[in-house]
Amino acid sequence: MSALLQATLTHLKALVGYDTRNPPRNIGTGDIFDYLREHLPGFTVTVSDHGAGAVTMYAVRGKPKYLFNVHLDTVPDSPHWKSDPHVLQVDGDRAIGLGACDIKGAAAALVAVANASQGDLALLFSTDEEANDPRCIAAFLSEGHNYDAVIVAEPTRCEAVLAHRGIHSVQMSFAGQAGHASGEQRPSDSALHQAIRWGAAALDYVDRQSHERFGGLTGLRFNIGRVEGGIKANMIAPTADVRFGFRPLPSMDPDHLLDTFRSLVEPKPATYTELFRGMSLPAGDTATAEARRLAARDIADELGIPVGNAVNFWTEAALFSAGGYISFVYGPGDIAQAHTADEWVALDQLQTYVDTIYEIVNRGIA
Repeated sequence: MSALLQATLTHLKALVGYDTRNPPRNIGTGDIFDYLREHLPGFTVTVSDHGAGAVTMYAVRGKPKYLFNVHLDTVPDSPHWKSDPHVLQVDGDRAIGLGACDIKGAAAALVAVANASQGDLALLFSTDEEANDPRCIAAFLSEGHNYDAVIVAEPTRCEAVLAHRGIHSVQMSFAGQAGHASGEQRPSDSALHQAIRWGAAALDYVDRQSHERFGGLTGLRFNIGRVEGGIKANMIAPTADVRFGFRPLPSMDPDHLLDTFRSLVEPKPATYTELFRGMSLPAGDTATAEARRLAARDIADELGIPVGNAVNFWTEAALFSAGGYISFVYGPGDIAQAHTADEWVALDQLQTYVDTIYEIVNRGIA
């Protein structure tokens, strides 16, 4: 085991030991940030509390060209863990612990590199990625920092991901009129019937988008996640609530999609609220997005990072892209292990990542 990997595991053990689950999002400016302050000597460090457990640490040494971003919050642990999720276990070729894959492994590697090199380096740690309330990146963007690109750590098997889908979540309701179910009904009488007709129309619409493509991704991803309403079988349902989400390609206009979903049936939903909006990567219209994708590819090539395929999951790289930065995703681990019981990251992935970051920083091209 190399010294860099050993240092990464030492830091990862410490980082996994801090409870940064989100929810409950009970995260302050101490604890894990005290540890990072202590282990980033020579850096100018700014810690900002944005409320509700959203905290950022911005650490800079020298005058770097690129910013490395990594989130420290994790999902809650499931009851199926075989051991304490906050105690790192190194078992054979993997490191097991809550957040080890998503994405404290990358954070640990960045700290290890910071201590093993003297090169210019900029780090942004945040704690709200796992919530639908992205305060940290929004606050950072408002400060007007200048970087050639932002490299966001997520599990990508040590390949640069230049494009991914957006994600949008919507809550809507239908209104009907309660009554006895034995009589003849108009289409608008039952709120549940309206919701079901809407669902059928939505699925048909999504199916018609299967020919759309961008960067290796195909079609529109869509899911009806929750339907509630009605009282009993012999009563016409006066209300129905539907929660759905969709994941567009970078070339798709989310506002057009939102308007389309709202207008699929008559009567239209009584209420219609977008709960979360995460834009695609890269941001912009088709031409702008493609130009940004090519620029990100050139930077990945310069840094010696292999370029992988576009992915279906969302990352905060899209927020930086929408804020005007060239941005891509790069980190150790496989998304298949993220958010699982006994979450783990392969040691060879950590080795590849920490070696690559060290080479970038030590060569002075960070």
